[in-house]
Amino acid sequence: MNTPRTTRALVRRPGPRLDDGLLTHLERIPVDLALAEQQWRSYVEALRTEGWETIEVPPADDCPDAVFVEDTVVVLDDLAVISRPGADERKPETAATEATLAGLGYRIARIEAPGTLDGGDVLKHERTVWVGLGGRTNSEGMEQLAAHLAPLGARVVGVPVALVLHLKSAVTALPDGTVVGFEPLVDDPGAWDAFLPVPEEAGSHVVVLDESAVLMSTSAPRTQALLEERGLRVVAVDISEFEKLEGCVTCLSVRLRG
Repeated sequence: MNTPRTTRALVRRPGPRLDDGLLTHLERIPVDLALAEQQWRSYVEALRTEGWETIEVPPADDCPDAVFVEDTVVVLDDLAVISRPGADERKPETAATEATLAGLGYRIARIEAPGTLDGGDVLKHERTVWVGLGGRTNSEGMEQLAAHLAPLGARVVGVPVALVLHLKSAVTALPDGTVVGFEPLVDDPGAWDAFLPVPEEAGSHVVVLDESAVLMSTSAPRTQALLEERGLRVVAVDISEFEKLEGCVTCLSVRLRG
């Protein structure tokens, strides 16, 4: 493994109300809470096995979607921009994330009203930051994020999102910057210079572990084979219970690099 041992990831365990999580594009299917807890532990263990230190954000048991901790913050270098979720039910989730990151020494900035921004709408590669607009994140939220990140040399680009819940429900980036997505659910594949269509919806979601390895769902075996043909090492985890709630591998952690 090439992952530096200094890499850390925020995680948040699923709460007792997980089955009440918000749905936008899927029909509700009952969630097996015991299985979800087991899958979450396996996801966390996979990160640890790959050399990541995991840090638990305190639970928010009154918030069914709190396990999807990625939506609460955008982190770049030593700056943590606390989100302002587009769904009112999720706004209480951010306080514990802010306290955790402040305790780790991160500088804190916040998205303020009338801006809304979910972390799942933010895709970063190097100093380019794409922000999905049209669902949980609005233009005011994107503009505030751009202002916070500009001193760090980041370029923020807005892209449309209408077919899925969040931008990262449709696309994520491989270690070399190639953006992958299931094309029927990508509003504008032309938004990226290098776009690789994948054969399964779950194949759109990868977590970069290091320059040669990614984490993804077992729900996308054909995409796994495609990525392995490109020379990547793939760590596959079963997150089927979270996929019932429009969740994916990226939603379940906030990766802190450097």
